[in-house]
Amino acid sequence: MSPGQHLRELVAEATIQVPGAPNALAARVIERAGYDAIYLSGAAFSAGTLALPDVGLFTLTELAQQTTYLTRSCGLPLIVDADTGFGEALNVERTVIELEAAGAAAIQLEDQQFPKRCGHLAGKSLIEPEAMCAKLRAAIGAKSDPSFVIIARTDARGVTSLADAIERAKRYLDAGADWIFPEALESKDEFAEFAQAIEAPLVANMTEFGKSPLLALEELAELGYSVVLYPVTLMRVAMKAMESVLNVMAVDGTQADLLDLMQTRDELYDLLDYKLFEERDRAHFGKGNP
Repeated sequence: MSPGQHLRELVAEATIQVPGAPNALAARVIERAGYDAIYLSGAAFSAGTLALPDVGLFTLTELAQQTTYLTRSCGLPLIVDADTGFGEALNVERTVIELEAAGAAAIQLEDQQFPKRCGHLAGKSLIEPEAMCAKLRAAIGAKSDPSFVIIARTDARGVTSLADAIERAKRYLDAGADWIFPEALESKDEFAEFAQAIEAPLVANMTEFGKSPLLALEELAELGYSVVLYPVTLMRVAMKAMESVLNVMAVDGTQADLLDLMQTRDELYDLLDYKLFEERDRAHFGKGNP
């Protein structure tokens, strides 16, 4: 089963929660925690890996490399935030080719003008719907696996209106998009209105500190959403924990009182499958297992 087919089958069965994986080790934690899929957020990648704001500064090569890190470390299907597709329609073709080859199950493309902005901030601008439709047609034509999922994200709610977001979503579906991602809806009623108007698998973004209310999985499932994203949640929690630990160490001069908050060495090695590496290394030298 291809990653795209796996993802499609999961969504056909139930609404799934998809946490953002800030790195490969986090992806493995998500997998062991029993989640069905993982997400590579452009915002989390920009901030967490490159210490850059989410304004379209990373390259396709960098994103494809990060995609490979995640898919090689974790068996869950990966949804990749491909922002505006790194250019126009022909650029989108290459974006799909590279990210599919890196093991992604799905990518999302958004209808912002470049340079893009975080979907929950002011100052966004939209491309014309026909230009977005051209990108979607290019993406569909470039994929080698028919099950590879093309997600069309519209940022229209934060720029024009909810009605425009709905109208754009319909046009994007007509252009061949598989799923729709309405960004920055501002109330539960708006999530409901959008879902009632669009007949397709829908993606809900439950990012913190944004314009959307943090709705529970059950609420979004009842409204008709298929995928619930938590793009930056793990990174936010980890960064806050790092700040707290550094403050304690600066005051106490030691980390001794923080050990119960840490992943132990044995827990880390288990997550890394360290023993399997040791066994293979011994086998290569003909030593076998102890």
